[in-house]
Amino acid sequence: MKLLSVLLWSSLLATMAPSAWAQANTIPSQPHLLVKGEARRLVMPDRFGLQLNIEETDMDADAARRRVQDNVARVLALFKQHKAVDGSVRADNLRIGPATRYEQSRQVFIGTRVSRQLRASFASVKAMQDVLGALKANENVQVSSLAPTYSGEVALRRELKGEAAAKTRESAQGLAKAYGTKVRGLYSISDVAPDFAYGIQAGQWPQPGEDGEYLDRISVTGSYAPASAPAPAAPESIEAGPITYTENVYAIFLISDGT
Repeated sequence: MKLLSVLLWSSLLATMAPSAWAQANTIPSQPHLLVKGEARRLVMPDRFGLQLNIEETDMDADAARRRVQDNVARVLALFKQHKAVDGSVRADNLRIGPATRYEQSRQVFIGTRVSRQLRASFASVKAMQDVLGALKANENVQVSSLAPTYSGEVALRRELKGEAAAKTRESAQGLAKAYGTKVRGLYSISDVAPDFAYGIQAGQWPQPGEDGEYLDRISVTGSYAPASAPAPAAPESIEAGPITYTENVYAIFLISDGT
């Protein structure tokens, strides 16, 4: 039987992973199989990141700076009080620049804008929610993002990459058997989709449907009474969804006929 170059992808759902190994730039002239292995793991986050933007605008630049620094000190105290994860607290440098707005199609100077960004992570949703409850966010102290993470991500990705690599060998052996050929050995391996003569662009390997996909998320929900109603508003609740980690590995195996 004439040997064919065959393209195979594994059946697991996937998202593209960042490159960690060098992509092979050429394909062999010998008969070969190009296969893809994927490994996926669903985990619940154990770190909850919070990013704040603290900003003031004033004709008196020093007054704006002082108010920003006062708010920064208050927020950092909240981070400490609610036990932010060690090493997670970050305070960016002050950013200072002119502030303008449009009035009757004219750009009008309204003062100097001073801002800083603060970041911290917490070991539970409750701790982060407690910070938000005490924060009293307003136009000068704004929550810019909430993000769940997993503290064991580095080790998990290493494990998944090993599983994905093993799947490429399993796929190659199964396909070679189906075509009456034998796997001679590994030619190249990468975690970036090849850009070869198969018509597949780097990072654009065919993907399965989106049914059953999980999203990394933190959602903030809550109900509020109308302004005219005497009843107090219900407090916000924060819910964290699962995080899906996926690693992809692409390998080229040389093959020979089965004789």
